[in-house]
Amino acid sequence: MIYDSVRGSFKSNSRLQGCLTSFQVFISLLFVKTMSVPHIVEKTCCTPETIAEKLKVLCLHGYRQNGDVFRAKTGSFRKIVHKWAQFTYITAPHKVILVDNLDALSDPDIGQSKDEEQYGWFFNRDDKTYRGIREGGPAIGFEESVDLVEDIFEKEGPFDGVLGFSQGACFLGLLCDLQHRGLTKNIKFNFAIMASGFKSQCWPHLKYYSDRMSLPSLHIFGETDKVIPTDMSEALSLCFDEPRVARHSGGHYLPASAPQKHEYQSFFKVQLLQKGHREPDNRKE
Repeated sequence: MIYDSVRGSFKSNSRLQGCLTSFQVFISLLFVKTMSVPHIVEKTCCTPETIAEKLKVLCLHGYRQNGDVFRAKTGSFRKIVHKWAQFTYITAPHKVILVDNLDALSDPDIGQSKDEEQYGWFFNRDDKTYRGIREGGPAIGFEESVDLVEDIFEKEGPFDGVLGFSQGACFLGLLCDLQHRGLTKNIKFNFAIMASGFKSQCWPHLKYYSDRMSLPSLHIFGETDKVIPTDMSEALSLCFDEPRVARHSGGHYLPASAPQKHEYQSFFKVQLLQKGHREPDNRKE
């Protein structure tokens, strides 16, 4: 009503009418801007483009692989989550002696070529071989691998999380337990991703996994895995308080297709958001 009366009084004065037109344009722009702000904020706030630092993730390859091979095999996975994370690949310290069935190396489920440099995180037999389903046995070289990761965290860290595949995921589960019990020096991370993981059955590791861990974790495994049975991967996930599980219909590999895309991106987004909450607290200390 007030607006209408003001408008009526301005009709007799062309100069004032010009002011009225400008006033109307101003009100219209203010209205549009006010209505648009929530939409703009929703689209730009907390997106990868507005966050200066991505999650730093350390990657642990599987048995009979190396850092370069694992990096090549996870290209599609990295592409799915590259907006939220960057990855550092390392190679285990122990070179694998090829005394087992060489023909098995060509199995697509294992994905390892005979002519590639092959390494492992530890061995569970005195002849320095390893099989994930083997029960008992020693854990030869385990301490050296832990020392390597401690050194990597000191020199190239900090890392927000760790990704492990197969034996690398088994090794990661042990690192999670060591960290949980306060037995690591430099190794400190806030989440773990384990693909085709399992609990170590080596005698020295039977004392591990006694306490459930609160560390956020994502467990990825295939229903047709011929190398590590599904129940072994499930058993590892139950060592964590609130594990997120991503099953797939394939075998012994880290999948990166449409069905897994949402699960991966959702997990990384949550971890990045939690990192943002932790950093202000760290700056106050």
